[in-house]
Amino acid sequence: MNTSMIRKILGQVLMSEGAFMLLPCLVSIIYQEHEGFVYLIVALAAGLSGFLLNFKKPKNTNIYIKDGLVVTGLSWIAMTVFGCLPFYITQEIPSLIDALFETASGLSTTGSSILTDIEAMSHTALMWRSLTHFIGGMGVLVFLLAILPSSGGSTINLMRAESPGPSVGKVVPKISQTARLLYTIYITLTVLEFILLAAGGMPVFDAICSSFGTAGTGGFGVRNDSFMSYSPYVQYVTSVFMCLFACNFNFYSFILLKQFRKAFGMEEIIAFACIIFASVATVTVNVLPQSANFENAFRNSFFTVSSIISTTGFANVDFDTWPMLSKFIIVLLMFVGACAGSTGGGIKVSRLHILAKTIRKSLKGYFHPNNIKKIQMDGRPIEHEVIRSVNVYLATFLAVFTVSVFFISFENLDPVTTFTSVAAAINNIGPGLAGVGPTCNFSQFSDFSKLIFIFDMLAGRLELFPLLVFISPDFYKALTGSAKTRIKKLKD
Repeated sequence: MNTSMIRKILGQVLMSEGAFMLLPCLVSIIYQEHEGFVYLIVALAAGLSGFLLNFKKPKNTNIYIKDGLVVTGLSWIAMTVFGCLPFYITQEIPSLIDALFETASGLSTTGSSILTDIEAMSHTALMWRSLTHFIGGMGVLVFLLAILPSSGGSTINLMRAESPGPSVGKVVPKISQTARLLYTIYITLTVLEFILLAAGGMPVFDAICSSFGTAGTGGFGVRNDSFMSYSPYVQYVTSVFMCLFACNFNFYSFILLKQFRKAFGMEEIIAFACIIFASVATVTVNVLPQSANFENAFRNSFFTVSSIISTTGFANVDFDTWPMLSKFIIVLLMFVGACAGSTGGGIKVSRLHILAKTIRKSLKGYFHPNNIKKIQMDGRPIEHEVIRSVNVYLATFLAVFTVSVFFISFENLDPVTTFTSVAAAINNIGPGLAGVGPTCNFSQFSDFSKLIFIFDMLAGRLELFPLLVFISPDFYKALTGSAKTRIKKLKD
């Protein structure tokens, strides 16, 4: 294990977080809030810690697969710890566990909250909450690859460890160029949404925070009722951008590269669009009897479906009061999630698409046992390794989900609250149903359960394995082996 390279990247991550934390400091100056001083101190502490970790140049700059997993997990844990400190020190969130929960929820782009009165928070804290979505959406390691291409060799392993989806590849020849292209698309869409929201009469501060929340498909709002009190125009704009950020970013890359056939021929994008269309149509018809008119039913359905499948978690209506069919569709969409290579969570459309093709091939095999044709996606054969990784991920996901539900069951809450709270956490949704519905929060849970949720939120954002690696005995063997090697070199 290349511990020196892990240390260096971890240092760069902390310095980056310290730099991001300067934006809330600027907001505190604008609104004349004293909390900004705490954010400045924590930003300096994070920057100094990162500088000390990054000070010594590694001799070996290669990043192997196991290094990518370990540094990704450590980076997100470190960001969560440093990111929660301003909330706790300012006592805007008095409990350390609650501060960790809120920060993990922000960085993992989950959007679940323990806050009972969001509007009582300072503008400084609200900006930092929303900014954590923007940081976590595309990923801080992808950000480093975009601005610091000299991080080391085999940097594709960093992107694979942090980016959501069954596989990650280079859109353009160099991985640094790919990261830069992805962030260019990310920032451009964010700015465009901000302009459209501000043009529609949304307050500038609200528009900035909402754009950050939509970009990261996070869901932290600045009002207690989320999006319920905003105009229909704002709700429609946000609905569209939630879908846009939930699309595979390769789709936009192909468009920019004028490869339109590749872009609009992506099977995952087609399947994603079909799921949204079918869900919105079904829910609209189902909720129409209890809606004021068709436009109201369609808007609420479109917003909610977009919010849930993109795993953003904004709410413009209390969908927990909807008919059972609509709530069942919402729960299904929680698990489906967004596209691979997007900022969204969930199992991912591509994985389910591959799973469906695998099942179809297996059924055909009973009637055509000599058929050796490979499964294809976007006109290219899917390698057995990809299919195996999908199956392993789904099995691991089910195992983590089941264990989490088991532990949360000790809260002795109703089954719907227990089940959907874990689903909302591990799929990075935000709200669930019943006790964790869009008008409720997670403050009712014990500290132990909140720690389970913190693990689930981070594990869900990082596709499970970068966090699960820390409970593997092989990790500690590799760590011990690296330490023994360094000691031996010092003795020699």
